Amino acid sequence: MTLYRSVAGPSVLGVSLGHREVGAADHWILSLDPAPSLACTHLVRTPFPHVAISLVGASASTPTEFQAAADGAATGTFGRAVVFPGSPDLTGTLTVGEVLSRSAIDRVEVLGSGAADEALKLDTRDFVRPQFRGDDLVLVTMPAAGGLLVPFETRDPTPCCADHA
Repeated sequence: MTLYRSVAGPSVLGVSLGHREVGAADHWILSLDPAPSLACTHLVRTPFPHVAISLVGASASTPTEFQAAADGAATGTFGRAVVFPGSPDLTGTLTVGEVLSRSAIDRVEVLGSGAADEALKLDTRDFVRPQFRGDDLVLVTMPAAGGLLVPFETRDPTPCCADHA
């Protein structure tokens, strides 16, 4: 679909506010009014490891100390899509074919298995975060109970060392 690269350039705004977690960046993105037409998160290292954001169709400002990270997000061809064409329509259980026809997602993959069959059912869990791989927006899924697929990324992941206190 070349959605991201086709909008790269002056219409893409890079923003960095120093969010330490993707969930905080997602929350900020989803609070924008008007909503962007495309918003992606980007893991950056400058001036420290944090999450920068690229936006299309929205405006925001970046503190000076985060400008390099914001510039990198605006010119990058990678990213984890939070808002993208069709994203509001990806709720409940849909077939993979419906996901592809209703949104800008180019491909749905099953972790470790390749492309998902379009007839398979996907429980979106109302949380879909595909990633750009070159020109393609790809949603990675994994098998779940009942023959369903679910997105690999969950809304509330268990912290890495949660049980090692």
